[in-house]
Amino acid sequence: MKITRELLAASWRSWTSNDLQRVGPYWLQLMWTALFATAVGVLFTVAGFTMHARRTQDWTSWPNWQHWLGLNLFVSFFVAYFIHLLFEVMIRLIGTARIRRWKEWQRGLFFSGLPIGGVMVSWPIAVNLAGYQFNIGSELSPTNVSGGMLLFVAMFSALTIVYFDGEARAQAAERRAAESQLRLLQGQIEPHFLFNTLANVVGLIDADPARARRMLESFIDYLRSSLGSLRQQNHTLGQEMALVDAYLRVLALRMEERLRVHLEVPAELMGVCLPAVLVQPLVENAIHHGLEPKVDGGQVTVRAHTTGRALLIEVIDDGLGLPPADTLPPAHHRPGTGAALANIRERLAAAYGSAAGLELLPRPDGGVLARLSLPWPMPQAPTTTC
Repeated sequence: MKITRELLAASWRSWTSNDLQRVGPYWLQLMWTALFATAVGVLFTVAGFTMHARRTQDWTSWPNWQHWLGLNLFVSFFVAYFIHLLFEVMIRLIGTARIRRWKEWQRGLFFSGLPIGGVMVSWPIAVNLAGYQFNIGSELSPTNVSGGMLLFVAMFSALTIVYFDGEARAQAAERRAAESQLRLLQGQIEPHFLFNTLANVVGLIDADPARARRMLESFIDYLRSSLGSLRQQNHTLGQEMALVDAYLRVLALRMEERLRVHLEVPAELMGVCLPAVLVQPLVENAIHHGLEPKVDGGQVTVRAHTTGRALLIEVIDDGLGLPPADTLPPAHHRPGTGAALANIRERLAAAYGSAAGLELLPRPDGGVLARLSLPWPMPQAPTTTC
């Protein structure tokens, strides 16, 4: 009884989860549908022989098995792919963003009612296509309906548990790995930033004590914000911008007039909850690779705005730009491992699937546009500290 309750609970969590993103290539979905149809066809054939075969020769007749197994496989494949198509059409018509906003009972009703309705529609069609006259009196007798539906629901729930709950566990493992990598990256402050800042403080202590004090205070603010984010999986956009601001204040004191900063983040977006430390690494990349190596420096702009379906957070610089894709980076471009960008993409995929992304675009007048695209309205985070 306990195992049954756990299986039913896992099935319900699978169907009512917020994550509707398809994992893996589409052919894998088709293979799972084929596997489900094959299992249903075999089980219905065995159940039919169990209920109707009265003699030993009925069980040992291979032509008899071929006939009924072939018929049941045809019907089950027709029904399974009819339901598959029904799901594709309905999800595209309604939209995954709208389904995510439904209550759990609404999603449960949708994902349970749609296949049952699909069976009722496609079953008679499949039987007639197989060359049999569909007789409501016999085919829809209470025994056939209750037995068939119980078998279908049992196998459908089993497939749901095996596939969707397995996918959820795999996604959770990927999310934990990405979070561990984030903590590792956050715990390793860039050596050039740390040492250069401290060297600047030491150099200014005698020449300009007031400026050295301001730089040290800004650096402490940055460390405090950074260590706070280290302990959080999610935080608000306002907290992210506080981290960005502390970082930029340190760099502004170091680079002086070579760095110009412009922030365009509306107050109404400051409370949005998102994965921690997404924007600050992009700002650091823009300055480290684009503006610091440039003699005249330049401007970095951070802005956020929403469209109908996306929250866009952009980091724009007018620095050296991206090196050509088919050549080695020029000497004036600082090398980088790309670990921060890879980590951002992994965490976005773990949190939002294919609904979020990061792209780096060259600007026509020089520099780089780094754009984070997040789903909007924002789905509720599975675990959050916002």
